[in-house]
Amino acid sequence: MSIIHGLTNSFKTQLLSGQHDLSSDVLKIALYSSLAELGPQTTAYSATAEVTGTGYSAGGATLSGAAISISNGVAFVDFSDVSWANSSITARGALIYNASKSNKSVMVLNFGIDRASSGSTFQVKFPTANKDSALIRIGG
Repeated sequence: MSIIHGLTNSFKTQLLSGQHDLSSDVLKIALYSSLAELGPQTTAYSATAEVTGTGYSAGGATLSGAAISISNGVAFVDFSDVSWANSSITARGALIYNASKSNKSVMVLNFGIDRASSGSTFQVKFPTANKDSALIRIGG
């Protein structure tokens, strides 16, 4: 199986047609095992190969703190880091999706390795919000 990091193709076209509002829609992040098949072709959230375990509920967690900025002609969005406390889960990647828009996909994250928690906090830390490292950015 494979998890290919990046914005999904459907999100790119839907964004240009005004289907997503990252400042007000409810965005979620779901965690997936190494058995997941996620990438540019992913169009919506699916529970197939989603992680299971203590402290994690199907569908993942809601992203908060969405902040849209622009710097040197590059627009980007940042979210607050997300965590699952007292969890026992193993994940290879994640899907950010828009729960306000029929669970349409936004972005696939590949952690590069299986990351695990065992009765501890599992955290997804987002990179620095700037024109060079934010996960979701357009321009430049």
